[in-house]
This record gives sequence, C-alpha cells and structure tokens, in this order.
Amino acid sequence: MSETTIPPAAAPWIRRWLILVGLMVYAMILIGGATRLTDSGLSITEWDPIKGALPPLSAEAWNEAFAKYRETAEYRYINHGMSMSEFQHIYWWEWGHRFFGRMIGLVAVLGIAVFAIRKWLTRPLLWKLLGLVALGGLQGAIGWWMVSSGIGETTRVDVAPYRLMTHFILALLILALVAWLWLDLGQRARSPAPRAIRVTAKLFLVAIFVQMAAGALVAGLDAGRSYNDWPLMAGELVPSHYIEGDLGIRSLFEGRAATQFNHRIFAYVIWAASLLAAWAYRKSLHGRSFMVFAGLVSLQAVWGIFTLLHAAPMNLALLHQAIGVVVTLAAVRLVWLTARPDASA
Repeated sequence: MSETTIPPAAAPWIRRWLILVGLMVYAMILIGGATRLTDSGLSITEWDPIKGALPPLSAEAWNEAFAKYRETAEYRYINHGMSMSEFQHIYWWEWGHRFFGRMIGLVAVLGIAVFAIRKWLTRPLLWKLLGLVALGGLQGAIGWWMVSSGIGETTRVDVAPYRLMTHFILALLILALVAWLWLDLGQRARSPAPRAIRVTAKLFLVAIFVQMAAGALVAGLDAGRSYNDWPLMAGELVPSHYIEGDLGIRSLFEGRAATQFNHRIFAYVIWAASLLAAWAYRKSLHGRSFMVFAGLVSLQAVWGIFTLLHAAPMNLALLHQAIGVVVTLAAVRLVWLTARPDASA
C-alpha cells in the first residue's frame, strides 16, 4: 500500500463507519437540544468521565444526587419543591446525553483501532481521524465547562448562552468534518467550478455556521418563546428593547429581543441569497446542487416561522434544529463539490 492511498476494499468500510459516527453525532445534537429544552442540563452537578458512566443504582445514591442538585440556583429559584420522580426525569435526560457521548467516543476509537490493525489507514488519514477523536474529547470538556456555569456560587438558573453556543458549534464542526472525510473517500468526480461559484459556496457555509450560532444563543436564552408574532416583533419592525439598558452592547448576545431579531435577519439574508444563487447558477454544472441547497434553506426558514408562531414547543424546536443540521451538511457538500478550480478560467 502506498503512503497516500488506501486499499480499494477499505474505503467502503471506512465510509460506512463514518456514516455511523456521523449519525451518532447528529443524534447527539438532537439529544442535547432536548436536554436544553427540558431544562435538564444542570441535574448532574459533577463531571466524572469514569464513574459518571453509571447512573445512581440505589435509593441512597439517588438521594445523594438529588441533594447536590438542590444546592443549585436552578433548584432554589425555579424547581424548589420538586419531587424525586421529577428530578429523575431531568436526570435521565442529562445522563443519557453524557452516556451517548461516551458511546460515540468508543465507536470512534474502536473503528480507528480496527482500521489501523488491518493497515487500511494512510498516515494523513490516520492523523485526520485522530484529530476528530481529539475534538470529541475537547467537546466533552467544553460540555462540562458549559454545565459548570450554572453550578456553584452563581445565581444562574441556566447554562451560560455563550458556552452553550460554543458546545453546539463544536458538535456541528465535528459533524461537518466527518461529512467532508466521507465525501473525500468516495469515488465521485468533481466538476470544475469558476472562482465566483467556489467563493459563493464558502460564504454560504460560513453564513450557515453564523446562523446556527445565533440560533444557539436564542435557545440558550429561551428567546424563541417570546416575541411570537411574525413578521413583526411585538408589533414593531425593530423591537424597542433591542438594546436593553442593563445589558448595553451585551444585548447582542444576551438580550432576548436582540438575539431573536438577529436570528430572523440572518435567516432572511441567507434565504434570499440562496434563491438568488440558485437562479444565477442554474445553468452551470453545479446548478442542481445550488437548487437543492436553496430548497433546504427555504424549508428551514418556513419551519422556523412556524415554530416561532407556536412559541417553540419541544417537538417543533427539535425538528427546526434537525433541519438546520441538514442545511449545514448541504452547505458542506456544496463547498466540497465546488472545490475543484476551473483551469480554463
């Protein structure tokens, strides 16, 4: 085997494994979204990568875990007087989220080990896969950094929105890298693309990541459950509380009105730009890909409005997030497909 090629029989198996890892990361993102929407993230007040893999197995252990949760501001200000069964409900969401993360790490490490033993990995591919595992480990640490913002000497009743955004965007980045590797290992030939098309595709990918980050701030602040009219916000084109007096410029990241307004405006810009690009490049070799992307962006925009008008219940909000991840993957695919320069230009 050459240092730069893998055996022909290896690529399909590695791609199947990447699909499995990708689907698990996708599921993990949705489980994380449900954990946030059920306000379960602060139910486990410790981070123990080894012992934490087991839930409480006795009444005494459950009482101990509940006692630690009762010390949080979330319990004191929001959930004071909750029963053990109510605590167990939110505990299982958070425990499941962490446990599934451990399973992703196990599947990733075992897969790489098997491929290495079979000598299926080139040095560059091995480093890329190890980089994914390292990002997964970093994601776990950032997850605890996020949770710790609502534990201890604090009056926070939720995790810090900035940290939630960081946690979410890193998960999205990991999924995007998995998808890129999967595409790289395929047999599909890429048509050459003019510079304008390549730049447009890259701008869409950046814009989608920015929009997803903006959505994470909205979720972190529960801003999707306020200002539930459309196309105005509380009857105003620009909400009068866009800049809140006590927050100042921090309203852009911590204010419910500002974060929701920004999320709306970004959506309109991306939606209009995707339709314009689909029209402009309809006769190019990549016209169909731009049309697929514009169709997915349109679906996400319409579903986002529908979710907003219904005050973002969990089922609608999770589907909005799920479609957003698909749009992100479509943007990754668009960049990959258009990455080959047009030599004739």
